Amino acid sequence: MADSPKLAYNLSMKIPHITTIYGNKVPDAVSKKAAARFEKFARKFDWKSDISPSLVAVSEGPGSDDFSLRYIRDRNLLPAGRETEPIESGKGLILGTIRMGFGHCRMAIALASAANSLGYTPYWFDLMSFPDTAASKTIKYLEDLYNLGSRISQKSKLFDKLLWEYVTSAAAQKLTFSVEEDALSRLYVPLYRDLPRDMPFYSTHPWTGHAAVAAGMKQVVTIIPDNYPIAFHIVEGSHHVVQSPSAYMGYRSLHSMGGGMHLDHCMPASDISLTGHYIDHEIVTNIELDCEQRLKRMRDGQTRRFLLTMGGAGAQVERFASIARTCRDAIESDKLALFINMGDHKGRWADLQDRFDREGITYQLHTQWAETRSFIEDSRYSPVSGVHVFLHDEFYCAVYATNLLMRISDVMITKPSELSFYPVPKLFIQRVGRHEAWGAIRGSEIGDGTIETASTTGLYRTLKLLIEDDDLQKMYCAHIVRNKGEGIYNGAYNAIRCGTGSMFRES
Repeated sequence: MADSPKLAYNLSMKIPHITTIYGNKVPDAVSKKAAARFEKFARKFDWKSDISPSLVAVSEGPGSDDFSLRYIRDRNLLPAGRETEPIESGKGLILGTIRMGFGHCRMAIALASAANSLGYTPYWFDLMSFPDTAASKTIKYLEDLYNLGSRISQKSKLFDKLLWEYVTSAAAQKLTFSVEEDALSRLYVPLYRDLPRDMPFYSTHPWTGHAAVAAGMKQVVTIIPDNYPIAFHIVEGSHHVVQSPSAYMGYRSLHSMGGGMHLDHCMPASDISLTGHYIDHEIVTNIELDCEQRLKRMRDGQTRRFLLTMGGAGAQVERFASIARTCRDAIESDKLALFINMGDHKGRWADLQDRFDREGITYQLHTQWAETRSFIEDSRYSPVSGVHVFLHDEFYCAVYATNLLMRISDVMITKPSELSFYPVPKLFIQRVGRHEAWGAIRGSEIGDGTIETASTTGLYRTLKLLIEDDDLQKMYCAHIVRNKGEGIYNGAYNAIRCGTGSMFRES
């Protein structure tokens, strides 16, 4: 570690007056607004540019067991005597993420899996791992606002139509949004001081990417989620990777991102690659086996397995309760089994549990990670029935349980979030934010998922088809296998190659 180059940045750093983005002139009012936003949170949470953690790596928990993950921590916050490791370049790479929702960490897990399979050591750098810093306090403040909006949007159609759809689409689509996020992200730069600057850095949230560029990291790859081009995800100075041709065109051309700016220039071709969907190595390599098991269960008339996944904002309790209630007869007659991953949402599970108990819906609760993994392995080739609820305290387990459960499920019921891109038959329920709509469009067009079923009647008609008939599931399985052959699910491998010297370019 002593010989590794360290980041150099001005400890008395001030927010620059950002005048251009990709050569396009930024209005002076936008630059001033961006600087004012930074200064607001810097004052609010007592930001100090010259205070930074002493970074080391530790090996701990199931992530280390699964993918040889190393977690970057502050040495000063570790227990006395805790064994640590240096953060080493060479075959190491950094996964920059934020424990905000599940999608960003899910992408990081896919990258960790792919990196491990390619012989690299992934280092997990979560900006929320440094408590009592201005960085973590700012993120927590903004996350709470986003989660509140997500939950209200699922209860109020008027709020969703008049405000939330705009906030999650048109507002974030403007290129000026990237300028504002760049400025805000200077709050996070002190966290990066001890990182080797020549180490590949993969940003699964734009705040981690902006800060990496500002801190002087030389090989920053921005992992673009969703399928709806919005400038919020753009990090000038990094290489962007996207999962679909439509996203490539949207970001390359800065499509509909003007929003008060006159755009004369596009994103350079050298700054973006179409890689495919970011999927875990273990899932990609078992696609044929898992689809054959789904088809075999249908042929044998076994109980069908549907997986319900709670998002990071915890906004779908009412919909989950309604689905379980509607499917009650099918569950009790062993036509259907429900896997419900509540993530780490104890409060949301308490709400759903109350509904289940009042309505007499029985369930088995799984809260221990070893038991959950044992249940999944035992269920791979053995019959399953009833309702199984999964709830885990550890964030990695809360997220990764879905990745494991989807392999033994026949259909995954999900909002069209980052899970839209996974190779499992999917029933898309109502989105949480307009930016998610194009995830369902992508899944339905490549043939591995339904159209978004926003209406209750549309959802239950499709649900009944998937329980009682075979044609949709057969079609989805066939397309999943075909998509694998075309490399659609190789995005995690290709993204890793983008930052490690073997640049992937879609011809």
